[in-house]
Amino acid sequence: MAERLEKLGLRTLRDVVEHLPRAYLDWGDATGLGELRLGQEATVACTVERVSVRPTRRRNLKIVEAVVTDESGARAVAVWFNQAWLADRLTPGTRLLVHGTLEPGRGLPSLRVDRHEIAGDGAGLHTTGLVPLYPASEEVSTWKLRELTEAALAPARFFADALPARLRVEESAPLRADALRAAHRPRERAEAEAARERLAFEELLVLQLGFLRRRRAVEEQTSAPALGDEGELVGRYRDVLPFTLTEEQQAAIKEIREDLRDRRPMQRLLQGDVGSGKTVVALYALLRAVEAGHQGVLMAPTETLAEQHFLTIEGLCRDLGVSCELLTSSLPARQHREVRERLESGEAEIGVGTHALIQEGVEFRSLAVAVVDEQHRFGVEQRRALGRATPHVLHMTATPIPRTLAQTVYGDLDVTEIARPPRGRRPVVTRWVSHERSAEAYTRLRRHLTDGRQAYVVCPLVSESEAIEARAAEGEAERLREAELAGFRVGCLHGKLRPTERREVMDAFKRGELDVLVATTVIEVGVDVPNATIMIVQEADRFGLAQLHQLRGRVGRGGEQSYCLLVSRPKDDLTEEASRRLEALVETGDGFALAEVDLELRGEGQLLGTRQSGLTDLKFTQLARDRHLIAKAREWAERLADGELEILDPLRREAERIENNRGFA
Repeated sequence: MAERLEKLGLRTLRDVVEHLPRAYLDWGDATGLGELRLGQEATVACTVERVSVRPTRRRNLKIVEAVVTDESGARAVAVWFNQAWLADRLTPGTRLLVHGTLEPGRGLPSLRVDRHEIAGDGAGLHTTGLVPLYPASEEVSTWKLRELTEAALAPARFFADALPARLRVEESAPLRADALRAAHRPRERAEAEAARERLAFEELLVLQLGFLRRRRAVEEQTSAPALGDEGELVGRYRDVLPFTLTEEQQAAIKEIREDLRDRRPMQRLLQGDVGSGKTVVALYALLRAVEAGHQGVLMAPTETLAEQHFLTIEGLCRDLGVSCELLTSSLPARQHREVRERLESGEAEIGVGTHALIQEGVEFRSLAVAVVDEQHRFGVEQRRALGRATPHVLHMTATPIPRTLAQTVYGDLDVTEIARPPRGRRPVVTRWVSHERSAEAYTRLRRHLTDGRQAYVVCPLVSESEAIEARAAEGEAERLREAELAGFRVGCLHGKLRPTERREVMDAFKRGELDVLVATTVIEVGVDVPNATIMIVQEADRFGLAQLHQLRGRVGRGGEQSYCLLVSRPKDDLTEEASRRLEALVETGDGFALAEVDLELRGEGQLLGTRQSGLTDLKFTQLARDRHLIAKAREWAERLADGELEILDPLRREAERIENNRGFA
């Protein structure tokens, strides 16, 4: 049994009592079959008359069908998909509590079962009141977990309570042991939710306290150069920009300016929607380092993005008389060595590159400011190495999340937002097109090309293999040259090209020597061609919501009206989640609003797991619902960290455990 429990992550008594129910079946809510209408979803108490297993044309899919009846004699056929093992348990006379939807059937109506419970003995544990349903497995049933939890709750009362007594009094928070019992054995659903929130608050408090402890340790152990007031170089930078900074860009610069005046290391997150102008703000921070006699670096997770950043800022730096170098691992050995030497001597004032910038053997004369773009894509150790290498760090992301969630995801950083794009940019018109109408999409694309504009065609996600993606992109480019885009100049860009080849293709597209760029997701971020006014995303339902929004951001970067056409299978052939993703893209171009939809669709585990090591360990918190708890936990963490209240040892130990095990970065 121990091995089976371990597969569910249950190794200790604490693990068992913290394994909360995923839902509850309420025997008090049960209704009769005869009271249901077709299409109604409800919980039904019934008894099995007979059961059968029916094969289907699909090789591994079997359907379990049980004729069931209620106390009034009303009958239906309860249906389970792909759970053939149930047939041995559903013997005639078995009492069931099932939750499902009543649908038309052949003869008797059909009850499509979402979840069920088999009634039996157990002193009412399984059949009385709110019956908890646990995340289970075929080897460990929710029935067995119910019994294990009941046995574990008694000794769990002796666990230390991490919350200080004064906090519990001020917040009217129950003891942890009482909250755990209420979560597992609630008298009503509201009691279960209140218990979960109490446990989530403690979890968030410990997490926030860990963030603050780490941040304060960094501030105490390192000292940053105070860069003083803006100088002549930054003044000239504002003059050479071909546009006026937006109010939000100015506000972001003001916050960064205050950070850089201090000897405390800047730890700030700059998050903004696609095309909001984050790079302009980031270059300001780098130039502040240069004019104070130091160096700056801009680090990106991929060579393609690093190259695009270099192309964006190198021209401005050249106009300002600032030397800028690109360093990636694919540079020839001699060129790599020469760039390293210029960084070490200080001849190179700004370095742009990948994680190669923080590898062993790369030294800087005086590194004062680092900008890390799309920092959630870096590994924890890479981010830690950067933190050791430089005192002032500005993190950037174009995948925004709401500020309250940012306080948890990036709890050790100050957060700055640039929510709106520069004036003059029109919202990209987005349309969802089925395969049957894809010819119309290419007709519209050709009209843009005829008018002198350029276009992107994004190839579908074929697999996790970059080599297969590359072949798919090349094959599609060749097909389009001979079919829909015959007569136009079509280039191809993917991650398997050598860096020099990628630069040549992108440079040709930027110079207008290519009309269409067929690409994989390597163009997701960093590509800026104002003359590109239309994009077709093939098999759009295969992409994630954030990724589609990033791709769409490659068009609409000039003053012309731009379009993004999402080509997919018909809606009836898609999952509900895929349909909602595409509908959300059509409805809004606001990245913050789309982040809310993505959070709702995928949950915090998937959406945030890659952003911050440890967030997927949250057991009780539901970030989409617990915004108020996040803010409250942040406030209390600051009070505790400031010493207003004595931090009890259990809370301190919890914070240290989180800090050591989750790898804050």
